[in-house]
Amino acid sequence: MVAKKSTTGARAAGHAAPVPPARTAAATAAPDDLAVRPGEEPWTAQEVEAARAELSSESERLRVEIHAAEEALNGLMRDSADGAGDDQADTGTKNITREHEMALAENAREMLYQTERALDRLEAGTYGVCENCGKPIGKARMQAFPRATLCVECKQRQERR
Repeated sequence: MVAKKSTTGARAAGHAAPVPPARTAAATAAPDDLAVRPGEEPWTAQEVEAARAELSSESERLRVEIHAAEEALNGLMRDSADGAGDDQADTGTKNITREHEMALAENAREMLYQTERALDRLEAGTYGVCENCGKPIGKARMQAFPRATLCVECKQRQERR
């Protein structure tokens, strides 16, 4: 079994990967400034706004999900302290449930981090630029997966490791 590389631990230690520097001096990138692959149409203002709205909506949904997971975890932690009379199966079930809720909360935190980073990259004008090779990721890929940070080629290379 291969362990998933978590970036939240690195962020907690203050080693988060920085958003690539803006390519323009403007506070908000213009749609024409966003990278596209050769042969693709440039981003339109409506497409950029749709991406921004989707990312913002996802960010809000994840915040609600994290809050609910933390509330559930608090309840599970309270209940696990009162284990008097539980048999081994009950204790095991409580542990599995607690670990499952912790994993869900961690996954939501990671997705929130990626979503906020995508919003930052959109504002900086580096949205759609591969963080590995610096080439355009591709407008179609960004529309399908707005949090993408790697082009298809770099992502495939990363997954082969």
